[in-house]
Amino acid sequence: MEGEQVEEDGDQRRRRTGDGHFDAKLKISCHADRNSGKVSLREWLDSRKGTVNFTECLHIFRQVARVVSLAHNQKVVVNNIRPSCFVMSNFNWVSFIESSSCSSSGSREEIDGGNSAALVDRPASVERGRELHSASDDADEKRDFPLKKILTMEFNWYASPEEVDGGPSTFASDVYKLGVLLFELFCMFDTLEEKIGIMSNLRDRILPPQMLLKWPSEASFCLWLLHPLPSSRPTMSELLQSEFLNEEIVSLEEREAAIKLNEEIEELDLFLDFLLQLQASKLEAADKLHDTISFLCADIERVEIHKSTLQKNKWSSSKLEKSNHAPVHDFECPPPYSDSNKYSSSSGSRKRIKCGHEDFVEEKYDENHLDRPRLGTNREKILSKSSRISKNFKKLEEAYFSSRYRATRPSEQLVGSTKDGSVDVLVSKECHGNGRMDEWANPFLENLCKYLSFSKFEVRAAIKQGDMLNSCNLICSLAFDRDKEFFAAAGVNRKIKVFECDTILKEDRDVHYPVAEMVSKSKISNVCWNGYIKSQIASSDFEGAVQVWDVARSEVLVEMREHEKRVWSVDYSLFDPMKLASGSDDGTVKLWNINQGGSTGTIKTMANVCSVQFPPDSASGLAIGSADHNVYYYDLRNVRLPLLTFVGHERTVSYVKFLDSSNIVSSSTDNSLKIWDLSLSTSGLIENPIRTFTGHTNAKNFVGLSIFDDYIATGSETNEVFVYHKAFPMPVLSYKFGTIDPISADVANHFISCMCWRGETHTLVAASSSGNIEVLEMV
Repeated sequence: MEGEQVEEDGDQRRRRTGDGHFDAKLKISCHADRNSGKVSLREWLDSRKGTVNFTECLHIFRQVARVVSLAHNQKVVVNNIRPSCFVMSNFNWVSFIESSSCSSSGSREEIDGGNSAALVDRPASVERGRELHSASDDADEKRDFPLKKILTMEFNWYASPEEVDGGPSTFASDVYKLGVLLFELFCMFDTLEEKIGIMSNLRDRILPPQMLLKWPSEASFCLWLLHPLPSSRPTMSELLQSEFLNEEIVSLEEREAAIKLNEEIEELDLFLDFLLQLQASKLEAADKLHDTISFLCADIERVEIHKSTLQKNKWSSSKLEKSNHAPVHDFECPPPYSDSNKYSSSSGSRKRIKCGHEDFVEEKYDENHLDRPRLGTNREKILSKSSRISKNFKKLEEAYFSSRYRATRPSEQLVGSTKDGSVDVLVSKECHGNGRMDEWANPFLENLCKYLSFSKFEVRAAIKQGDMLNSCNLICSLAFDRDKEFFAAAGVNRKIKVFECDTILKEDRDVHYPVAEMVSKSKISNVCWNGYIKSQIASSDFEGAVQVWDVARSEVLVEMREHEKRVWSVDYSLFDPMKLASGSDDGTVKLWNINQGGSTGTIKTMANVCSVQFPPDSASGLAIGSADHNVYYYDLRNVRLPLLTFVGHERTVSYVKFLDSSNIVSSSTDNSLKIWDLSLSTSGLIENPIRTFTGHTNAKNFVGLSIFDDYIATGSETNEVFVYHKAFPMPVLSYKFGTIDPISADVANHFISCMCWRGETHTLVAASSSGNIEVLEMV
């Protein structure tokens, strides 16, 4: 800016700028991009942590020294050699700026006898400096070295002795400033107070002991540049040619390459670490797979040996039977199992020995052979079962391994195997010795057969009630009597209706009438038959009452009103026919004796009680399903705290039922059923169920739960009945009720509201929220 007058620090000295700009002559890049990742050298110095990087610091100093040397070659005193006047970019490239802080730097003098040249204020550079410092000012209070405070002292730290005494700035003054910069590059400070003290001592050429010990050559070079006499300081030419700056160091290109190599090495280290972890994981999986294959081989051998034994017995029986009808000369009993003689149940052929032949000959059965299995309709069943196995293979696999592992005692290995990986013969000796499968396999095979035993539900009867047009048809509870002859249906219509099951199955009527009907004062939530007194049934209602009815006379025997809110569940003890339990929205469980007027005990809980049930083999236990998502098991001899707590459901537990004496099934509005083992607890808290069943939909309604012969039936909000087997997490069967509303004849969103197995059969009575009751049989 030729002709511009610059006033500095109150001094009245003025000068005219020369032709052109110094920054243009020096080709110094000054970028104004705030997002370029640049930071001022002052910020970089004060934000360093750890140790000094010699190469890095020397690289920065050499760049600044070259800039100053270039200026001196053009007879220009730089003067503004302070960290705040430089910015750093990638790979520590240093660029010169004149920030707002630099514009007020001391006086600029003519040098070398009138050869005038000066640095000019550059608007872009000034603005860039303001941006850098402005961005840093926002974080001043968070920094160990507040930027504003440092900038006010920086000018004094970098002023040469002659400038402090009021003399002009000279080339030697620039050299002094380089000495101060070199000192800051190689000296680390822990606190602001320490920095202020050490930088103040620097004017007296007092260096800290740690720098003298760690960087002796750098300290000596600093003292040379900081000499109080300007004439004793080196010129820029001497400085750049000094041994200190010309020691062999890594070039910038090599430095960049080294950084990139380090980054690549770090990336490869990460990748290698991932691969090693993956390898370890796969090796572990391979070991487990090897063990799995080993005991699968052992199990296959056991099954085939057992099958061979059965076939041998069958062939013996068949041969004996044939000998009573006609002589058979070309058949012998098959030899014991060997790898070269396997029996295939899927190919429809077996190995057999013909007289006079040493080798086995494979022949297909002729249809006239007496021992050929007659497939007929059984073929469809076999294909259906095979299809179901394939469809649910993964879940069946999990169930198989689960039962396999549980059957293996901790002191035993899962498989017997030799070092070469072959199956240990000890595993097979048990089978050879007793001719039967291991105990673990029998339950799994039994469960698998029961899972595959039924393929569908058939509707045996549909109950059409006389008050079908009544809008209040929701049936809340179904229950069979002691002898499974009658079942009761009760719900929001305030009626308990008793139907004779065989009559309904035999007679095809448009309307089915109950053999007995009892009317309550309130909506009924649950009914339960007495296990000993055939004509006695208990009910609970929405008003908090528990009633005991005489079905033969259709009248109330006992009414008990101690609950303050709706009673959801009532249950008779199988050990004491006079004992009842009820659970209510008031958070209590009441224990009753029907021969007494009031309750005999109270269990207080923290949430609504939705279900209660006595165990099948104990008079002192009680299971509770709670709205707090938990299942509780109480010892009725001490009801202050639960004996066991089962934690795992995510929403209200609507039903609890005993599967057997040691296992409880719980149903929740989290769309799941769970089986809990009472014997697994060591602390009173059980968090892991034996099995979780999913497939049905249950998010808000009570959809029923009933258990018989290891089959677990539940409803669904899709208006379907689902049946699970205790051993497998997927449904065995499902059946969907019709979706036509009986009143409006429109499709409605109904749900299954309750169900009950008819004992000793695989017949299930289920009810929909529309009031429909259907008698279903698994076939």
